[in-house]
Amino acid sequence: MSDTLLAAVVAGVLCGLLGLLVPRLLAAVPEPAPKDDPVEPPADGTLEHASVEVAGPAEEPKPLYADLAARPRLGALAALVSLVSGALVGAATGWDWPLVWLVPLVPVLVALSYIDWHTRLLPRLVVLPATLLAAVAVVAVGFATDERDALVRALVAMVAVRSFFWLLWFVRSAGMGFGDVRLAALVGLVLGWVGWGTVAIGVWVGFVAFAVPGLLLAVVRRDRSLLKQAFPFGPFMALGALVGLVWGPALSRALWG
Repeated sequence: MSDTLLAAVVAGVLCGLLGLLVPRLLAAVPEPAPKDDPVEPPADGTLEHASVEVAGPAEEPKPLYADLAARPRLGALAALVSLVSGALVGAATGWDWPLVWLVPLVPVLVALSYIDWHTRLLPRLVVLPATLLAAVAVVAVGFATDERDALVRALVAMVAVRSFFWLLWFVRSAGMGFGDVRLAALVGLVLGWVGWGTVAIGVWVGFVAFAVPGLLLAVVRRDRSLLKQAFPFGPFMALGALVGLVWGPALSRALWG
């Protein structure tokens, strides 16, 4: 068995097993404070919401995380998606150190995508610890293997991608929430270790995957109001990261040499 195939099998199996724990992760996430509670806003003025509601009729109450976790076949579905994604990442990465942080991050991103899709929230109590642990692993591996260039690039990309998303949020917060900004740091970190071309491909694919279906739906229905509605962006960021990790190096070489 080649190293590539071995990495794909091991990463896929481990990610699939961790994916079975996604319902437990969801059930453990605390509910956000109700909007009408007299709680003080965060010191930095940020919101927990991953996307902001546009003016219109009152939205339905957010599903409880515990209810989402209890939905039938969630564990099996999360395990399947994690297994396939992990196998793709393992095949692209090979039997190499990045699997140390990529394997646990795959089911975490599956869980975050599921949460964001159903609630338009990206809980910071999941995003921030995942980012911190991934950064610690990247720094440890960077120093242990003397991959200083990859380490510096990963950390710079983390700051750069987060800053780019922060700028988008600052300019038009109605179209993007601060949860997306937090998740952008994690995406930049894992893509930056591979290369700047991978960062560009991963971020670009996320935006294209988010924009094109909505645009086509608006054209088919001839309803411009669909373009003003808020949709969860987290799942598309995760998809862009996956595409960047798996096909980003080849695509960037084809585009920029």
